[in-house]
Amino acid sequence: MSRAIGLLIGFAADRLVGDPHRFHPVAGFGQTAARLEKHLYADSRVNGTVHTAVLVGGTTVLGLAAERLARRHPILHTAVTAAATWTVLGARSLDREAETMAALLEEKDIPAARDRLSHLCARDATDLEADELARATVESLAENTSDACVAPLLWGGVLGVPGLLGYRAANTLDAMVGYKSPKYLNFGWASARLDDVLNLLPARVCALLTGLAAGRVQETTRVWRRDAPKHPSPNAGPVEAAFAGALGLTLGGTNSYGTYAEDRGTLGDGPAPTVADVRRTAALARRVGMAAAVLAAAIGRQVIGGQAIGGRGKRWS
Repeated sequence: MSRAIGLLIGFAADRLVGDPHRFHPVAGFGQTAARLEKHLYADSRVNGTVHTAVLVGGTTVLGLAAERLARRHPILHTAVTAAATWTVLGARSLDREAETMAALLEEKDIPAARDRLSHLCARDATDLEADELARATVESLAENTSDACVAPLLWGGVLGVPGLLGYRAANTLDAMVGYKSPKYLNFGWASARLDDVLNLLPARVCALLTGLAAGRVQETTRVWRRDAPKHPSPNAGPVEAAFAGALGLTLGGTNSYGTYAEDRGTLGDGPAPTVADVRRTAALARRVGMAAAVLAAAIGRQVIGGQAIGGRGKRWS
């Protein structure tokens, strides 16, 4: 029970407080990763694999140590799980970015919206107008709902603190070096592939929860199954297609990332997103996050309860 309660408390803390403005552990991890990259960087998959293994492996071991030290003390275990959950989630920060982008677009402050888009994704916004900025925001909200909320919660439900911290380390590294740019095509290969593997199941759970949260399961599933394969990402495809079906929109197209362009396919049957759809997407993302928290807590209670009964014949949480 302590894992389930900790996950729910951590989720609530993220929704109410969001990320700290200073001394955020994820930011500290990013700084450590950047320093290590200076020593390890080479245009080589081997160097990139070592970089990923050291950082993700080390973070997961720290999480495993914390889990083992706390798991025989229910209150402490709840607190540690809650702190780890709050640390790795980014749902409230994502929601704030959506609110900011919606306000800027509604005020027709296109230059400021172009600058702000970098807080959500790496897309080149230089020539994007209001509706294209709205599309970029909707797609980023969809993808990041899975990456920053659903996936860490599910890994936390299954593996507890090491699952939470290890997933966030892998996902952060992917955001730092997992690009198809000339610099990171080889060095970032291991980080990108690890992130793909870790998100295979969570992305599809997110797609399913999206249909449930929108009350459009049949339409969401139809668009997801039909259009997800058009997307170059094995995980962003199902999530973005599900959001397209749930919202009744058409997403996708060719996106510029400065040094390269990527065809994201055409997802959905409705009109292209407009400024008004940013707030609709944010509201749907919030509902998906709440559903994921409940599901993760149920998984956590089942997993840890089974271990307690089958392992030592008594409950320790």
